[in-house]
Amino acid sequence: MDSENTSIHEFDVNLICEYFSSVERQGPGSPETTIKALGFIDNLTDKSLIADLGCGTGGQTMILAQHTPAQIQGIDLFPSFIDKLNVNAGRLNLHDRLKGVVGSMENLPFEDKELDVIWSEGAIYNIGFERGLNEWRKFLKTGGYIAVTEASWFTGSRPNEIETFWTDAYPEIDAIPNKTAQMQKAGYIPVATFILPENCWTDNFYIPQIPAQEAFLKKYPGNETAESLIANMRREAEMYSRYKQYYGYVFYIGRKI
Repeated sequence: MDSENTSIHEFDVNLICEYFSSVERQGPGSPETTIKALGFIDNLTDKSLIADLGCGTGGQTMILAQHTPAQIQGIDLFPSFIDKLNVNAGRLNLHDRLKGVVGSMENLPFEDKELDVIWSEGAIYNIGFERGLNEWRKFLKTGGYIAVTEASWFTGSRPNEIETFWTDAYPEIDAIPNKTAQMQKAGYIPVATFILPENCWTDNFYIPQIPAQEAFLKKYPGNETAESLIANMRREAEMYSRYKQYYGYVFYIGRKI
């Protein structure tokens, strides 16, 4: 398996789940950026319902629960992620308002116009930015909000190596104005757009993986799939270090018309 050209989705699902369960965050982000995005969303009450789609183990979900009075439901495909989220919710005394459930963002367990907010940090790529904005819209109340982070280009042109790397990994990566236009076309008023700081990638995502990677390789010595997974993650970190001025995650916040 060529780690330079392999999407993470091609690896063994159980190994992916085990590896990412061992780190606090499953994608770039920070409590500060979650709180900043939340600041653009008005009128949340204890009757409001937030769905965090592709919530992982719930790093950002806990922040949402700690900084809003709303009811929150986290959805993720991996049961072990949801188990960890629910344990953490109980440990933080949030289990009365926060619940994780196993499910797919392609088949959400909500009624039309049931949700006040749809949240998705580093996960909408699993369904695709445009598809997610369009398919999820029906679940939002009129005036409800969507807040997602999405890989985006910061510049009009970039070196061929990083262009090829990202186009292979996620063909929908695009410039910020084009992503905003897609949000408008899908029936949302763009409320705010901001770039996640570098520390969301380095301090909060890549650096904590270093000891986790060593432990993972020790647990699975000689396992080609495990080795390829770690090689893939290390290459991703290397590419970010070399080309971070050209791309990153962007928070897109919109309000349903």
